[in-house]
Amino acid sequence: MGTCGYSYNEWIGPVYPEGIKKDQFLTMYASRFKTVEIDYTYYAMPKAQNISKMAEDGPGLTFAIKAHQSFTHKIDNAKWKDEAKIYIQAIEPLLENGRLEAVLFQFPYSFHYEDENRRYLGKILDEFSGIQAAVEFRNAEWLNNRVIDGLKGRGAALVGLDMPELQGLPPTTDVVTAPLAYFRLHGRNKDTWWGSDSTARYDYLYNNSELEAAAERIKQIIVKADRVVIYFNNHARGQAVKNAETLRQILNNKYQITNGR
Repeated sequence: MGTCGYSYNEWIGPVYPEGIKKDQFLTMYASRFKTVEIDYTYYAMPKAQNISKMAEDGPGLTFAIKAHQSFTHKIDNAKWKDEAKIYIQAIEPLLENGRLEAVLFQFPYSFHYEDENRRYLGKILDEFSGIQAAVEFRNAEWLNNRVIDGLKGRGAALVGLDMPELQGLPPTTDVVTAPLAYFRLHGRNKDTWWGSDSTARYDYLYNNSELEAAAERIKQIIVKADRVVIYFNNHARGQAVKNAETLRQILNNKYQITNGR
């Protein structure tokens, strides 16, 4: 259980104590959670020394690392293979120490189920062969048996989602396609989902009944997977932390499911 990101200045007060320095955020985070999803690697190609420092600052943490945008949003067929090699070398410190949960490939709504995109998906997953991959589709077209079988064949996790019920978005589905099951909670903001303001899109606080329902879904996932990672993406004002800790308590109290923290 963890959150999507940890380095938010607005968490000072709700999550981190006043006076804390930014380079202490991850160590403080690691005292509350056992895993974290990193998304700066979407915006900037990671470097091995930065990944090593992050692992050092987050003792005991495991990491899910978001794939760079050149693999999901700004694909250049002439360059992505070389960029994949650079990316894989950069995350080697986590691979060596067994602290990488998965590389998350989050494809946008504009990534449609077309022959060219389907072939590309197979190629990029093959390029990352031997590394646990998790694939998140934002377009419902990809939820079909051919794709699911392809993910199973490559041992890639189909990301289970909690998000608004809107036309075109994937329906609620918890198909386990790999030993690792990957679950992301984005909030349910229907009115702001399609806007350009990502902060507004994910600015959502789950109530207890919604978290109870999420716990039931996770209970069903756990019996089908060897390991489950759960990340809250509603990070505004520390809401992700509050919801993650509440969901963890529900899983522990209701189903005796715990991750040790």
